[in-house]
Amino acid sequence: MKKKNLCKTLLKTMCIVLGILILALLAYIVYLYASYYRIEDNQELVVEAPVDDTTTGAAAVLATDTEYSAVTYNIGFGAYLPDYSFFMDGGTSSWAESPETVQYAINGAGELVKSLDPDFALIQEIDLDATRSYHTDEYEMLRNLLPEYTTVFAQNYDSAFLFYPFTQPHGSSRAGLGLFSKYPVSSALRRSFPISTSFSKFFDLDRCYSVSRIPVDNAKELVIFNLHMSAYGNSDAIRKGQIEMLCNDMAKEYEAGNYVLCGGDFNHDLKASEEDAENCESWAFPFPRTELPEHFAFCLDLLSSEEKEALWNSARNADMEYVPGVTYTVTLDGFIISDNIECLSYENVNTGYSYSDHDPVKMDFVLK
Repeated sequence: MKKKNLCKTLLKTMCIVLGILILALLAYIVYLYASYYRIEDNQELVVEAPVDDTTTGAAAVLATDTEYSAVTYNIGFGAYLPDYSFFMDGGTSSWAESPETVQYAINGAGELVKSLDPDFALIQEIDLDATRSYHTDEYEMLRNLLPEYTTVFAQNYDSAFLFYPFTQPHGSSRAGLGLFSKYPVSSALRRSFPISTSFSKFFDLDRCYSVSRIPVDNAKELVIFNLHMSAYGNSDAIRKGQIEMLCNDMAKEYEAGNYVLCGGDFNHDLKASEEDAENCESWAFPFPRTELPEHFAFCLDLLSSEEKEALWNSARNADMEYVPGVTYTVTLDGFIISDNIECLSYENVNTGYSYSDHDPVKMDFVLK
């Protein structure tokens, strides 16, 4: 009888525990859906004056036949030092190692951009307030590291608290991308990329690009698109929708007579052709060049095949620490330009992924 009562008690306890777990899971799912929202499309962005307002700065407008430079750099929210691996990529960590390593990585990335001295810096994966980066305001850090730049910040996402992995929940994240410009920006806009509408939207997060306008002395504008596209996995529809939207917006600016420079993390293998798709990782398909509007090209496609092949790959896989010759690397970052811009030089900067799982890409150009 005692054994029978003990079994009943254990069974009852197990049922209660299971019921609590199910209720907790249901409550969490309700929380995810209740807290989820997409940041509005066509949102006007604030243009912030340089931190150092004593800087004399450059001319008020751009000029044709004058050399300028641009850098694009995904700084990986200050977590991806060379020994770091990320759980969503098959690695182990869900946070940066410590607040100190975040400070080190952001300082290093900011100083690296400063040493490259670009007229325009397009920076992605900047955390404003996130569990994974110990609530470090990385945008403010970068503004202070690059005090002579006018800045525009576009918030990519403000995610709900992710209770996974259970040993160290990834938490909530508020992050985005920033444009740093030595020239005055007349206005800027945030465009919302199409993303998944299924449950996977809670893991892919929101995506966007910013559209910033810099006046040129011939009454035209240099329109800079700063983007961070989705890592698609198996979603051809999302990939197609994002590319189509971006290309339509770029084409409209060109038709209006403007110069268009588009840079960022494309999350596509930019060196590969569509014929190479079977040999590419599922999260880094070749960018379909046939989808680009007339009058547009990737800068690296203007290089010779030898120059293109010799380019350092701009990103590493974060499924493991970086081991030269072992870790999978790929070029995800770069620039698209309209044909009224001439690319003078192009470089994937090799730092050995010192401060991020990406390295910067730099180009020099003139407006024709």
